[in-house]
Parts: sequence; structure tokens; C-alpha cells
Amino acid sequence: MLVRAITAFVALPGLTGYLIPAIIGTATHQVAHRPMTALALIAIGTCVLLWSVREFYVTGRGTLAPWARPTRLVTTGPYRVTRNPMYLCVAFVLAGWCTLWDSTGLRIYSVVTLCILFTRVLWLEERWVAREFGVQWDAYRARTPRWLI
Repeated sequence: MLVRAITAFVALPGLTGYLIPAIIGTATHQVAHRPMTALALIAIGTCVLLWSVREFYVTGRGTLAPWARPTRLVTTGPYRVTRNPMYLCVAFVLAGWCTLWDSTGLRIYSVVTLCILFTRVLWLEERWVAREFGVQWDAYRARTPRWLI
């Protein structure tokens, strides 16, 4: 399962939050803007993202990938504060890249990506979790915000 967890991390947030934005940003050939702020956003997003993935692996007995979902509802770690810490972390990482490079293409990519992720949460993930975990999900959803508010 560890190989599946690592593969899922590289394939999903690895591409979406790191590789693609880095390619878009470096393609602008611009000097980096506010690198310390950008590094802080990327570092915070990465650390909490790794923590969230660990919670899925250890507590949930699964991965972040749709092909190896957790078998237990994860409500620990960052999931105590928000139902979607991984997506929030990707938003932090994307904000970091946008802070680093003044790129319209990168901003458009970030907005489109975040809209897709938000839609995925609403139309796919929450419905699956509700079917899979029923009353446990209802109680968790009642006490934990989808995002931060």
C-alpha cells in the first residue's frame, strides 16, 4: 500500500500543485518575486499536505487516490479543522507559485484547478463519503467545515 500512496501523491498533487505550475512559472522567464513569501506558502502547504496524506494512510488505511480510497473515515490531524485539508494545501502551494512568478497563465491555471477541485468535492467526493460512512460522516460534517469557515 505504501507504493500506491507514494504513486498517488506523485500523480495527483505532485503534478497539479508542483510540476505543472513550476513549468508554467519557469516558462515566463521572469525574475522571482517575493521568494521568501512564496517559499513560506509552498512550505506550509507541503507540510500540511504530507500530514494529511499520512492521516489517510495511517488512520484511513488508504491513499488519496480514487483507486485506493481510505476504508475508515479520517477525522484526525488536519481533518479536525477542515474536511478538505489536501485541497486547501494545494491552494496554498499554488498561491506560493503565483507569488513567486507574476504569470497570468499561472493565475488562470490556479483558478481553473481550484474550481475543478471544488466541483470534485461537491459532486463526487462528498457523495461517496456520505454513501460509504453514513451517520459517521453526517456527525463529522456537522462539526467540521468543508474549508476553513
